[in-house]
Amino acid sequence: MKCILTTNNPATLNFAEAILTEAGIDHFVMDQNMSVLEPGIMIPKRLMVVDEDESAARRQLGLAGMERDLMAT
Repeated sequence: MKCILTTNNPATLNFAEAILTEAGIDHFVMDQNMSVLEPGIMIPKRLMVVDEDESAARRQLGLAGMERDLMAT
């Protein structure tokens, strides 16, 4: 799996997930419940896709105007 986006902003994460879902690209959010284990610490959430879908996911998120939010390859 590849991390394509890391953020603390729930709106950014929800938007990216909606874009990938609409495009039919499977994805997974890691570290979603880490705040339960470490309250008071802002742990960024990571948006993951399978290796084969990385370029398609980056393309779709780029078309949606999220280029600056994407992790560097």
